[in-house]
Order: sequence, then structure tokens, then C-alpha cells
Amino acid sequence: MKSSSQILLTNDDGIQSPGLWTAAEALSELGFVNVVAPRDQFSGAGRSLPIYSDGLIDQREMEVNSEKWTVFAVGGTPAQAVLHAVLEILPDKPILAVAGINYGENLGTGITISGTVGAALESSALGIPALAISLETEREYHLSYSPDVDFSVAGYFAAYFGRMLVEKKLPADVNVLKVDVPCDATTETPWEITRLSRIVYYEPTAPERDSWKQPGIPSYRIVGDPTLDRTDSDVYALRVKRVVSVTPLSLDLTSRIDFKDFERHLRGE
Repeated sequence: MKSSSQILLTNDDGIQSPGLWTAAEALSELGFVNVVAPRDQFSGAGRSLPIYSDGLIDQREMEVNSEKWTVFAVGGTPAQAVLHAVLEILPDKPILAVAGINYGENLGTGITISGTVGAALESSALGIPALAISLETEREYHLSYSPDVDFSVAGYFAAYFGRMLVEKKLPADVNVLKVDVPCDATTETPWEITRLSRIVYYEPTAPERDSWKQPGIPSYRIVGDPTLDRTDSDVYALRVKRVVSVTPLSLDLTSRIDFKDFERHLRGE
């Protein structure tokens, strides 16, 4: 693969995240890695494009693989970082977009909340093969930059699946690969194709406050029994089988039902 191949790397934890820099090191073997990430922590941003983002682009110097890299911190969400990268920063359209490596697994039907997945979806909407990669961590690490989390194995899988996306053309209905790596995985851990779980994995919780006059936002907690889930789901693969979960995602959110049968159902025929 030519070193001139442009790769876009972003995340939702922000430009300071160790997971981002582990991915940068791993992906550098595939081409020229352009790091364009949110200036601030933007977990839970989904694919949002809020009008209040300032869009400021701060060019910085970072050391990666003992080399000086020019990277870009964007005043906006992960999806906005992707847009700024493609429309303003990168010299050419990237051959691959990678979002991650995220602190915490992105599983189940709540993945549209994830800024990691949102960035990958935004990239794929621009016609760029996209990978969203997350590492299972304890809840306490989800919004941190903790050095206690080892991203090295997840970095290996970022490069592994990144290479796969570059070398293999995806089917028409696959726009993003969502990869979730168990915290105890090694480079020898097997991977499996999975579907999104339908169980509640991240359950929303009410703000902890005494009055609505006090600031507060909903949070979440991990609930449910993974052993009761479908054996082909992302939750079951990660939490029970302890394998790397690889879920093909489509931008087409249309339900895959028989339209004629559904219309008859709605019409009461």
C-alpha cells in the first residue's frame, strides 16, 4: 500500500485521548494518517451537527512513532470533525476513515448515541469506507483519559480491519464496520460477525439533583444479563464468548420487512 494513501482518523473522546494515539500508531502502516479530532470530549454526540459549534481548527504538533506529526483539533462534534477534515483539511479524499479507539464498548441499539459510530457514519455518507472501533472498559473510564487502559490490542485490530476495508470492497448495504474489542483480548482472540443486540445494555438514569433549577443531565448504567441475549449479537459475543465483535452497519435505516405485507397490516386488510 502506498504511503501517500490518505487515512482519516478521528474519535469522540477528543484529541487528547490515548486511544486515538494508539490507533494513529497502528494505522500508520497503512498510509498517511491525518488526525482530525474534536478539541473537546464529545462522547454521546452521535452524528450531530450542532449549530453552536465554533468550528475553530487548531493545528498542533504531536510525536507519534518518534516522528513529529501535524494534527488538527476541531471545535465541534466527531461528525463535524469529519466534515472539516474532508472539506477543508485533507489534500485528497481518504481511502479509509477510522473513529476510535473509544473508551468503552459500543453495543446494542443505542449505538446511534455514540460519537464514535456517528463519525464513522458521517464518513460513510461521504463515500469513505469507515471503521468504528471501541475497547471494553469499566464504566469509570468512559469519560477519562486514564493511562491505566491498555489500547495496544485494540490498536492491532484497528489496523487489521482497516487494511481489510481498504483491500476488500464492502457489499452495497454495508457502510460501516463496528468493532468492539474485549478488555482481555489478545492479538490471537478470534472475531465474529454479529448483529446489534436488542437487549437494553446502557440504561439511561435520571440526573442526580434536588431541583430542576440545578444543572443536570441524564446519565447511564450497564444493565441486563448478556447470557440471555441472542448468541449472534454483539453483546453476547463480547460479554459471554469474549471474542471481538464485528457488526456490519448500514446507512439505510429502512426496516427489512415485506412492504406489501406491512401496508396490508396498516390498512387492516
